[in-house]
Amino acid sequence: MGSRWQEMGEGFWNLRGSFRIGGVVDIGTHCSLARLASGRWLFLDACALDEETAAEVAMITGGEEAIEAVLNLHPFHTVYVPALHARYPKAALHGTARHLRQLPDLPWQSERCEDAALQQRYGNDLAFTIPRGVDFISANERVHFSSVLALHRASQAIHVDDTLMCLRMPLPLRWLGMSELVSFHPTLGFALEKRPKAAADFRQWAESLIDDWGDAQVLCAAHNSCLRADEVETQGLRQLFRRALQKMA
Repeated sequence: MGSRWQEMGEGFWNLRGSFRIGGVVDIGTHCSLARLASGRWLFLDACALDEETAAEVAMITGGEEAIEAVLNLHPFHTVYVPALHARYPKAALHGTARHLRQLPDLPWQSERCEDAALQQRYGNDLAFTIPRGVDFISANERVHFSSVLALHRASQAIHVDDTLMCLRMPLPLRWLGMSELVSFHPTLGFALEKRPKAAADFRQWAESLIDDWGDAQVLCAAHNSCLRADEVETQGLRQLFRRALQKMA
């Protein structure tokens, strides 16, 4: 069996995990490992790790002591958080406000993933952004649009949960000219804040994402797949992000 970890760029690895709705339909999930300039590592989000997959983590990072922290970036991705913490209990555990409410018995750090202080701490290695104009934690438990997006500077890889989707087309469709589809999550309309100009604020944020992160080379999306810019013969992901925003018009 080959490794489920994919090396997506310099110091950035992504794991495609399993998440079944009702125990039947597997919509997938993911987590990533990001190397810091210090040589230590961060987990971005949580997945279930079997012994083989955990052994691969040790090979990638050099061992448990090298894992500095776990950043849980999506408020509604909570299922695998306790198991990953149990496997790496020495890693500082960070989550969003909802993580702290849902899992109050875990030893959460005071700095949350949506806090500027935490984002500044790791700012030399990662850039972070949170969509504007939408609820970060929706009152509707079925609306999972928003999350903290992270860009690993060294690899130019973006780790994103739900906010952006990347659907890999089967090879026969690619032969017919249908390329990979990057889009915003379909719950956007339900996630918009109930106030005037919320949609305009979201569009302004998306334009900033295109401007600031358009040169990124890799997109790793939670429930779909990873996409490299060179797979679609573009210099970066800007064009795909632009198309995704145009679809929302």
